[in-house]
Amino acid sequence: MIEAKSIGKFFSVVNEKGLAEGLTAVLNVSLTIPDGKIVSLLGPSGCGKSTFLEILAGLQAPSDGTIHIDGKLVLEPLPATRKEQIAYRRRYRFISPLANGVFRDHPKHDIAMIFQDYAVFPWMTAIQNVEFALKLRNRNRRGANRLQRAELAEKAQVYLHKAGLGGFANKYPSQLSGGMRQRLALARALSVEPKIILMDEPFAAVDALTREKLQDDLLRLWAETAAGGTPITVVLVTHEVHEAVYLSDEVIMFSPSPGTIRNRIPITIKRPRARTDPALVEIQERIFAMFQYDINQEADYSI
Repeated sequence: MIEAKSIGKFFSVVNEKGLAEGLTAVLNVSLTIPDGKIVSLLGPSGCGKSTFLEILAGLQAPSDGTIHIDGKLVLEPLPATRKEQIAYRRRYRFISPLANGVFRDHPKHDIAMIFQDYAVFPWMTAIQNVEFALKLRNRNRRGANRLQRAELAEKAQVYLHKAGLGGFANKYPSQLSGGMRQRLALARALSVEPKIILMDEPFAAVDALTREKLQDDLLRLWAETAAGGTPITVVLVTHEVHEAVYLSDEVIMFSPSPGTIRNRIPITIKRPRARTDPALVEIQERIFAMFQYDINQEADYSI
């Protein structure tokens, strides 16, 4: 379970006059995401949803609040005052470079992240990209749990097949289409069998038809993990209303900057879903009405 409590993120920026000023990206966001659900963070550009996702991943520390995953703290808030800075240094004064080297390859949380720009290694083939992720995870295994080289290659091939790339194992990313590169990123993320996958606008760089196919691929692969008894939790950042409603068990709407939770909309329609289902279309229209209200401050809607 993911638990976010009163998350805030404040940035210091320099304006065009060279003066320092503050920017609040995320403000007082509290959210609980149960295991095995697909949840979308939906909102206009610049509303802080990607910042919040990176805080979930531990890539950024919050200015305020805490994130716990399965009861474990992800990152504590950054010290904001001189008193907090002194306390922070005292708490970690014994953490040496050696200690950091010992612990850095032992992730506290079982998370994989997929970015909009694929983030695959261009100098590696498709299968080498997946094997690389497996090798990193394999370093944390002990004894009989550690996979041998042949087992790593076999497992990498299995996940390429699952993602529809079985015949492209020896192709480089430059030889793959945009959709295929995103399938490669998905295969690599799933291969390490994480409990949570965080996705930041993963389908934004492809055309509409490919985007729909990738959405269906994601749902198919997610359903396979659920059938195996260990459903993956997926948190997806998007600004596409149709995508959020079609994929999700719940849509979390962020307000314009600074990002706060505007509304939480459960999607209880059973899967498999049809994109033209009138019930889905109705939810989409209600969400569009909310966005219109934010823009014009004059829409009439109810939840």
